Formats: sequence, C-alpha cells, structure tokens
Amino acid sequence: MHLILASKSPRRIALLKELGFAFDIIPSQTPEKSAKKRPAARVSELAVQKAFDVAQKYPGAVVIGADTLVFCKGEIIGKPKDKKDALRILNKLNGSWQSVYTGVCIMCLNGHKMLYGYDVSKCKARTLSPEQLDHLAGKHMDKAGAYAVQDEEDPFIERIVGSRSNVVGFPVEYFQNLYKEFSSL
Repeated sequence: MHLILASKSPRRIALLKELGFAFDIIPSQTPEKSAKKRPAARVSELAVQKAFDVAQKYPGAVVIGADTLVFCKGEIIGKPKDKKDALRILNKLNGSWQSVYTGVCIMCLNGHKMLYGYDVSKCKARTLSPEQLDHLAGKHMDKAGAYAVQDEEDPFIERIVGSRSNVVGFPVEYFQNLYKEFSSL
C-alpha cells in the first residue's frame, strides 16, 4: 500500500517514522482556509482538505492529512504572520490554559475510504516576563501558537493534560486508532 503524508512538517514526519511507517512526503498545496468557528470542526475540515488535495493526484494511495491550531480565550490561533503577531499570540497565551486541536484525515479515493476526526490536549503556559516573550517571539513562526513544546530551549509550556504528541502537531495515539479502523474498512 502506497502511503503519503500530505505535510512537510518535520514533527509529523518524525512521529510517523517513529511508528515504523514507510511513506512519501507530498505536501498539500491547498490554502489553509476555513469558515468553521469551532476549533474541532476547523481542524477536521482542514485535514480533509489537505488529504483530498493530494489524493486527487494519487487516487490509489492512502493519504494522511493533518492540521493543528491553538484555542485560547475564545480565539482560534494558528501560525503567526510575523514577529509582531507572534508576540501578540505569546502575550495572549502567557500564564494561561489553552487547548491544542489536531485534525487527522486518512483517505484513499480509489478505495472509497475516508476517516477523519481530531484530538485535543490542554496546556498551561508559564508566565514569562516581557523580555522572555520578546526573545521567544519569532523563533517558531511555522507553529500554531508560536511556540514549540518539543524544543528543549522553549520554556513556554509547563503542563500538558492529554497527548503530548498532539501538542507537537500529530496525535500519535489517536492516529494509530484511526489507522487501525481505516485498515479494517
């Protein structure tokens, strides 16, 4: 079975390799746009869009799409636009609990199979000084929430309730269960 990850995320690639999967990396080119207001619905829709974008070109392959966002104080937070936006995001998250959502989709067009859903974890950010936040801002521009829990030098998150791999950007346990169900369809 030809497996494709529709993402160039180094974290997703590493986590999927750790699970022992052999796969190609063909990033989706679809814009990350959704009108969905609920975080779970948004990440699920975007994961499906990403998987479908690649599956149209490789209809016989099993394609994995994923999308991650942070939700805090009523705001959906994705990747920062620039360093100023990263600082705004980090100030909002500073000392607060937040939820990290990752949508996952597995599909094979020729097999007429698709499963998708999401995982959610809660995180508590440390309270950092304005100087510490300024130093951190801009360091993780490619990550939802502008921080990287997997970076040993990133002191921002002090506590995680739920899947740590979900906070990294790919919920390993959730994916394994979804993949097992997908394989039995």
